Amino acid sequence: MPELIQLHAGHAPAVLAFELANRAYFAVSVSDRGDEFYDRFTDRFSALLAEQEAGICAFYVLVGEDGSVLGRFNLYDLKDGAAELGYRVAQHVAGRGVATATVRELCRLAAARHGLRTLRAGTSRENVASQKVLTKAGFVPVGPAGPADLGGKPGSWYQRDLTAQP
Repeated sequence: MPELIQLHAGHAPAVLAFELANRAYFAVSVSDRGDEFYDRFTDRFSALLAEQEAGICAFYVLVGEDGSVLGRFNLYDLKDGAAELGYRVAQHVAGRGVATATVRELCRLAAARHGLRTLRAGTSRENVASQKVLTKAGFVPVGPAGPADLGGKPGSWYQRDLTAQP
């Protein structure tokens, strides 16, 4: 059974393997991270852990029984009871409800562990799968998201009130 775990230093090799294995798949629906992300992965990963330690963000990985990373689920810019949600799942588990179930679980953790009341997530118009995940997880569209918000692609912002019953 996959488990959602807060990111720690020991996850670095599995996270890099996940990102590399799914790079082309992710690039279809979200902007590619670029070669520099992979070339400087160790520095970037350390920076993420520092942001998490400072309480600015909270990063999670969905780990399979074999220790592989099946997905990344992140809370960015934790401030005043709100945060932004970002996530990506491996191609081989996509379309099986994994993202929806994990986003729901992260919503529970966001409220219980991080004291958040509101989550917001942006998705491009082309990313229909992500729109479905957010809707099934209790998010509602709240307005347009510009290309600057979504890596060059227009789309929509979705929001979920974590104090309301799902």
